[in-house]
Amino acid sequence: MKRFRSKRYKVKVRRFFYSLLVCLGLVGLLSFGVLNTSWAATAAKHYTELQLPPLPQVKLPKYERYVLNNGMVVYLMEDHELPLVGGSAMVRTGERFEPNDKVGLAELTGIVMRSGGTQKHTPDQLNEILEQRAASVEAGIGETAGNTSFEALTEDLETVFGLFAEVLREPVFAPEKLDLAKTQLRGAIARRNDDPDGIANREFEKLIYGKDSPYARTEEYATLNNISREDLVKFKEQYFYPNNVILGIVGDFDAKKMRSLIQAKLGDWKPNPKLAKPQLPKVSQDKIGGVFVVNQPQLTQSSVLIGHLGGQFNSPDYPALDVLNGVLNGFGGRLFNEVRSRQGLAYSVYGSWSPRHDYPGMFVAGGQTRSDATVQFVKALQTEIKRIQAQPVTAQELAFAKESTLNSFVFNFEDPGQTLSRLMRYEYYGYPSDFLFRYQRAVQATTAADVQRVARKYLKPENLVTLVVGNQAAINPPLTQLATQVTVLDVTIPGSPTQAKN
Repeated sequence: MKRFRSKRYKVKVRRFFYSLLVCLGLVGLLSFGVLNTSWAATAAKHYTELQLPPLPQVKLPKYERYVLNNGMVVYLMEDHELPLVGGSAMVRTGERFEPNDKVGLAELTGIVMRSGGTQKHTPDQLNEILEQRAASVEAGIGETAGNTSFEALTEDLETVFGLFAEVLREPVFAPEKLDLAKTQLRGAIARRNDDPDGIANREFEKLIYGKDSPYARTEEYATLNNISREDLVKFKEQYFYPNNVILGIVGDFDAKKMRSLIQAKLGDWKPNPKLAKPQLPKVSQDKIGGVFVVNQPQLTQSSVLIGHLGGQFNSPDYPALDVLNGVLNGFGGRLFNEVRSRQGLAYSVYGSWSPRHDYPGMFVAGGQTRSDATVQFVKALQTEIKRIQAQPVTAQELAFAKESTLNSFVFNFEDPGQTLSRLMRYEYYGYPSDFLFRYQRAVQATTAADVQRVARKYLKPENLVTLVVGNQAAINPPLTQLATQVTVLDVTIPGSPTQAKN
């Protein structure tokens, strides 16, 4: 086992250094033995003078997709580089479907599916079997999807896949494990105001989506206390059916034997013929404009976010918007050059159009700055947003943004597991399997006029919401220079962490 882990570690190290050399443009030099002491002694060239070969064309590894009789979609992708097999099941569910008075239900369901044991194995038995084989089975439910996964050595595949199937199909939700999970979540609630950036991100989502929106609401002591074991069972039974699952497996296996194993463990899982695709929550921007502050007297700097509601990946303008991101961000981007380097107003600064797969994301700009530079920082961000609408990007800016985006494209396919996960995700959200390649071609075709067009169409300076987390007394000039009315947000944690009866 130690020798195997060492091999896996060395492979990862080799991949890391190879990727690093690719980024530095040195792989070709090393291959031909040119990188030596005489080369190091030559005068350094500006990066724009380097002549590098074009990046290799990305090709998808071979894979198989089929559907079981019970409706489960299956992807198989063989990869024999290492004696490992991994897989995951995406389940069409999510935190956005839990009721407002039981926020935390989906997360608890995912946690206790794994920690609470199965009908055939207690939690301790499950842990012991997996630990003896250096394997893992995990489960969780996030905002828009549920996921159960496994990883094992090839020789342990049958055993571990059997446990994976049990967790997916037959969790028992042991009450004591639910109590433990609630205690852990209560601890997270108690600590949630310790991190200024965490406060900023949480409260900003509430300003954009609304505090009761499934995309912004937060767990509270009261909502956790409302959740019982029976709620977890009902939530699981509502969504966990084979015709609501996409299963993907990648690694060192024989496809024919893998199909037989899947059929043996999951083929008799009964579908729900009445299962309907859940209705997605409606989204609209809650606050239009305005300046908001979370006063934290102990802070010596401000965390700032400004932004508004955004869009989705499947927008035909997303590639141009991503090039716009490249113009704004990075060491050669406008925000870094102007706000951080020239004006010296920020420790960090960024601005990004951040879409989602099946609901609107956000446009968000922000960063960290000195308390006494907060107002100037916000004004500088506003200026740059308006400038990219009014002032066409230069040929140099466009080339930099497009090259940065296209050169990073290969990192979407670093290993077969990452590729398979992307294919599953596209099917889950209803995207074409070649979506990323369509995006790549659209980025290549993006012009400076396209960038300015989408900047004018999608960036809404009049809708920008501004949030500052910092020491309000130390912010000078005051935030009233940004707006006559500044709203103070109360982030006091309501209630007490009392125990609920389960």
